[in-house]
Amino acid sequence: MSPDRRPRRGRIIRRKEMPLWQELPLLLIVAFCLAVLIRTFLVQAFFIPSGSMQQTLEIKDRVLVNKVIYDVRNPERGEIVVFRGPENWASEQPSEPVSQAFSAKLGRTIGDLVGVSRPGERDFIKRVIGVAGDKVACCDQQGRITVNGKSIDEPYIFENSSLDAPPNPRQCTSRVFAEVTVPADQLFVMGDHRGVSQDARCQGPVPVENVIGRAFVIVWPTKRFTSLEVPDNWKTFASGPVALPAKEPDPDPESPDPESGALLLPFLLSAGLSARSGLPFTSRRRRLRS
Repeated sequence: MSPDRRPRRGRIIRRKEMPLWQELPLLLIVAFCLAVLIRTFLVQAFFIPSGSMQQTLEIKDRVLVNKVIYDVRNPERGEIVVFRGPENWASEQPSEPVSQAFSAKLGRTIGDLVGVSRPGERDFIKRVIGVAGDKVACCDQQGRITVNGKSIDEPYIFENSSLDAPPNPRQCTSRVFAEVTVPADQLFVMGDHRGVSQDARCQGPVPVENVIGRAFVIVWPTKRFTSLEVPDNWKTFASGPVALPAKEPDPDPESPDPESGALLLPFLLSAGLSARSGLPFTSRRRRLRS
């Protein structure tokens, strides 16, 4: 073999780098797909359009919602949840006109995938007051709600409803309502701004299957960044007899805590996926009928 035809050893073959004009569209497509996957299965951002959860949640706040946690357990008292309103629930916000033009529909479809869509007409955000089997009523001698006969202090309430207003089956203008036994697989939910919130007092309980996820942190505006923890009075609440939950927790005592794992999973996956793509995390932003 002639010297010219001998194979060259130790030569490093470098892959030709793609020019920016070719690489940028590819990165955008990857980021778009990651955003859709994260929004669909892990974490979703919601926009607060009304004051029914003041002052816990202010108008124009953005919250992140964990969509995984209720795959391993049911919602608990004191948690703030996002859910699809049942058919009998009236919207708290006036409906905006929607264009039916093809370009408008296409824009809404793309916006819905990347998180800049119009608000969901049937999305609400409230606090869980009673779970399946609970007996919820109002009021005791101090005007507080009772759950299973126990009075609940609620320091987060902002402008409570009137004690003097007569009960209205379609308007939650009165603080007073008769005792309600929460049916199996349903939740009794209420807003923190009781004076304006339209909730389970007059619209009825919400099926657990309608729950989208748990709101766990305010991310915007940055000056209001804070976690949405369960108040201490709910953590120490001694419950009465309740119906069996639809989803039973893992009986293995050595298994990891499902709630902590579910809360951490969205961040770990989104951080890993973002690191691989080189692009920041993007989540869907929607408005709520709170």
